[in-house]
Amino acid sequence: MKARVTVTLKAGVLDPQGQAIEGSLRGLGFPGVQSVRQGKVFDLVLDGNDVAAARAQLTAMCDKLLANTVIENYAIEISN
Repeated sequence: MKARVTVTLKAGVLDPQGQAIEGSLRGLGFPGVQSVRQGKVFDLVLDGNDVAAARAQLTAMCDKLLANTVIENYAIEISN
């Protein structure tokens, strides 16, 4: 089973890397970009076919390692 975890900063948390990307895009001739928020994507391959168990395991992974839940949100997508 395949899973994708997307981790992004919570609203209100400063994102200096996103701001740097925004400035660079403008400098490269893309003036229509209003704002950029950067994040992380993790693609995982898991054993088994139990989607509920996989979601529980992925949630634990995010809470313990993949995301800093004080300042980051995460979203989990599972596919077969």
